[in-house]
Amino acid sequence: MKKAVYLVVCMLVMAGSSFITGFSAGTTNGNKRDSVKVFASGGLYNLAKSWAEKYNSLHTGQGVAVMSVSDRGRMIAKMKDGEAGLLTGNEISGLNPEGWNVLVGKDVIVPVISTGNPLLKDLKEKGVTTASLSGFLGSKDSRSWNVLLKGSGDRKAGLLIAGDAKVMESIAGFFKIGNDNLSGYGMKTERELVESLKADPLAIGFCRLAGLIDPSTQELASGISLLPIDRNGNGIIDYSEKIYDNANDFMRGVWIGKYPRALVSNIYAVSSSTATDQGDVAFVKWILADGQEYLSDNGFSELMASERSAGIDGLNNAENKPAVYAGGGYLIKTIILVLVTLTLAGLVVTLLAMFRKSKKSIADMAGNEAPQILEQGSLIIPGGIYFDKTHTWAFLEENGIIRVGIDDFLQHVTGKITKIKMKEEGTTVKKGEKILSIIQNGKQLNLYAPVSGTIVDHNAILETDSSSLNTSPYKNGWIYRIEPVNWSRESQLLFMAEKQREFIKKEFIRLKDFLMIALKGDPAYSQLILQDGGEIADGVLTGMGPEVWEDFQTSFIDPSRTVWFYEIF
Repeated sequence: MKKAVYLVVCMLVMAGSSFITGFSAGTTNGNKRDSVKVFASGGLYNLAKSWAEKYNSLHTGQGVAVMSVSDRGRMIAKMKDGEAGLLTGNEISGLNPEGWNVLVGKDVIVPVISTGNPLLKDLKEKGVTTASLSGFLGSKDSRSWNVLLKGSGDRKAGLLIAGDAKVMESIAGFFKIGNDNLSGYGMKTERELVESLKADPLAIGFCRLAGLIDPSTQELASGISLLPIDRNGNGIIDYSEKIYDNANDFMRGVWIGKYPRALVSNIYAVSSSTATDQGDVAFVKWILADGQEYLSDNGFSELMASERSAGIDGLNNAENKPAVYAGGGYLIKTIILVLVTLTLAGLVVTLLAMFRKSKKSIADMAGNEAPQILEQGSLIIPGGIYFDKTHTWAFLEENGIIRVGIDDFLQHVTGKITKIKMKEEGTTVKKGEKILSIIQNGKQLNLYAPVSGTIVDHNAILETDSSSLNTSPYKNGWIYRIEPVNWSRESQLLFMAEKQREFIKKEFIRLKDFLMIALKGDPAYSQLILQDGGEIADGVLTGMGPEVWEDFQTSFIDPSRTVWFYEIF
């Protein structure tokens, strides 16, 4: 009886899947169009137009046509017609695009000061709070540095703002002040603002970050410094807030959420059709690669390399998903699909209920399933393998080549690894240097070489299927084969199995300490650290954001690497 029930269930599911897939395929246009239509909101039209013009000049035979659309109703209509759009984060709120939704750029508003400001040293150490900035901006007739930095004296502070109305709106909205408090302080360009700050070192400026970047160096314009914001209000720019020293560190901080999100507006490419129109997808992929350089020309900021990679991965995944939100009759098609799904679900439930009349329920037989817990005893630590403190391993083959991979502890901490970035064969590496990156849905960790030598081979299977890193980290999930140059000495700095077990005990303690500090009791992650005995959930980093992965990199992985690096060199 049991086999018969499951056979019928499988047949129903297969039949339903075939129907839904076939129905969806019939409602989408998978053909390559001669012209790709893209709509853009009013504020993004010039950016979209410049992208399209450059793309068209490089790709003959398939043009991109851009239309400016500011009315929300027309946006929805165009999405139903299968057109792609370029919208801000606020504009896509409530539209719920079901095809794909990819971050392609940012609009970042920043406070800046002159490097000639006499308070610069104190400001870099202490920063200014959002509350003090709000008070400063709100006191139109008596703005002084004492409001921003206690003990700085009653020095008058000027206010300068560059950009359009959007910049004014962002500042007023974030600091909760009226627009009238900012009137009369605007200027046309960031270059004018920079020159004015040099002339008045005690002034504070607000503008778009992109306008401050020197294209030749990709750093801030000479004579200008970002004004650090003390977000937690503890009177010091601590480790978690130290992102203001240079443009690259700052943009990484923006990405992982260490800068006020209200001063950042994301730009998205969206579509409610499937990604089967290769023209749309190719255009957005180009935006994420070569098209990034045209963001700054229009006042916007480029994405970090990891963000671009995550966007391209998202598009690649979307290309394999069927959808029904294309062409007309969307409501009717949706209703039909819902009815088919409910019918199949009803038949499955009925059959299972019939079977359960004569058997105990699965829950009664198995009891409540306990959460998966990461325990030291569950980790695989094979003999004959050398382990590095940065959670990579090395194995000496009979021919003298060293096989390298990541250890079982790390893959259990990260959870499923979705992608890996490897170096090319023939590359020379030194112990302690970055040798690979493991990625989980755009979040990544950089790992370091356990030995020095030349990469003679890599595991090509991992390029398209990284699952072996989790299921078989010491066998099928190996990463490189390296011809060593100093194995006799470097092997003495690695652990064998018994010492590795002792090391892992300490790593569990260090991991718990890291989680306690990094999460700071955030209830959103409470289910990942079980309360009874302080056990750690398996794959504990899986549900955490990029800011936690960044902190895990810098405060858990990197310190171990630094110690070993200096021991060797």
